[in-house]
Amino acid sequence: MLATLSDRDAAPWPLHRRILCGLGIGAVAGLVVNLAASGAAWVPFVIDQFTQPIGQLFLNLLLMIVVPLVFSSLVLGVAGIGDVRRLGRVGLRSFVYCLVISAISVLIGLGLANLIEPGHRLAPNTAEALKMRYHTDAAHRVDDAAAARINASPLQQVVASVVPRNPVAAVASDPPNMLHLMFFALMVGVAMTLLPPLQVAGFTEALRGLYAVSIKLIDLIMEFAPYAVTCLIFNNVALFGFDLLRALGWFLVTVLAGLGLHMFGVYSIAVYWLSKMAPREFFRRIKTVMLTAFSTSSSNATLPTALKVAEENLHVPKEIASFVLTIGATANQNGTALYEGVTVLFLAQLARVDLTLAQQLMVVYLAILGGIGTAGVPSGSIPFIIGILATIGVDPGLIAIVLGVDRILDMCRTTLNVAGDLTAATYIARVKAERVLEQVRV
Repeated sequence: MLATLSDRDAAPWPLHRRILCGLGIGAVAGLVVNLAASGAAWVPFVIDQFTQPIGQLFLNLLLMIVVPLVFSSLVLGVAGIGDVRRLGRVGLRSFVYCLVISAISVLIGLGLANLIEPGHRLAPNTAEALKMRYHTDAAHRVDDAAAARINASPLQQVVASVVPRNPVAAVASDPPNMLHLMFFALMVGVAMTLLPPLQVAGFTEALRGLYAVSIKLIDLIMEFAPYAVTCLIFNNVALFGFDLLRALGWFLVTVLAGLGLHMFGVYSIAVYWLSKMAPREFFRRIKTVMLTAFSTSSSNATLPTALKVAEENLHVPKEIASFVLTIGATANQNGTALYEGVTVLFLAQLARVDLTLAQQLMVVYLAILGGIGTAGVPSGSIPFIIGILATIGVDPGLIAIVLGVDRILDMCRTTLNVAGDLTAATYIARVKAERVLEQVRV
């Protein structure tokens, strides 16, 4: 008994607790320095020589993994959707449902971000200082590329923006052209679904290996996150004070409002209208899955619990549950898509980059793709957000501003992701097999 207690006490804190602890330490230390020694010469010295390099190391490690993770996850995600041919209408209905619900989630996020404008809650001088601090030539590279096409027709501009002439050159640029990379990955995934499985088995296994290595690298990098988050939050708060914390607070409110609206608004309507179930009873029956998702921040880790609850509590046929929930763990991440849209718009507002309607529609498209291809693991959406920022001309380095609060929101959006998979499973079960419990029918 004593040994058990000793082992439990010696066990390390879960990563999310360590990150939250680092967030608190960095924020408090930064506020103290900002209030007590904002003009002292030693403050920029400590930041430039110690805390900034640590934070930059973490950012560079994340940037390093963007291309291999995005390519392998998107190709495997699209190739996995190729299984729709085996289940016919079940697969097609699942794909259309996921696509429509994901689009709604992103539109909700962008709508709230445009309404609340969390990035504009920052004083203009603070926003400009932050922009200069994280300034790279990302925006200029995008602007130069756009200038090269300025005399082209609208259709030519669309083709040049989306379809790469040379996918290798697209990813070799700094920053990489993520729109070109995503289009190429989609085409590769579609081609794989049209070939015999044995013919692409070797390539599929290689991509799975690359994906597994990328995920493992993210796990290793995230072990460094508590220290990096402490440094990044300290850097920003020590220099910019409570003004930055207030803007982050509005960012949190915007994301949580969007997630809540989608969970209890869109999902309730979908369950009532499409699955013919009482929303309150539905949420009561899946509460175990929601708690598991919230605590693990991983759709993949929650999958066994989701399968069990779908079969036992909702009476979804096993073959439908296994197909829809397995695919959904990667391809139906509504919360992630919503979060990516809000984060991109927040950082664009903070950088004083005004996105046109066309650019915001591009964000919707990229966020939906991100929802399909994002790894179902903690912080799996960060590489996609970095890629979207680079695509629309916002400095990817600004992602450092939201990293401190990302883990809190990761727990919330994963809960939405998993609940969305179960709404899809009940809808498909009703259409295909009519085996959802009579007690939960409306």
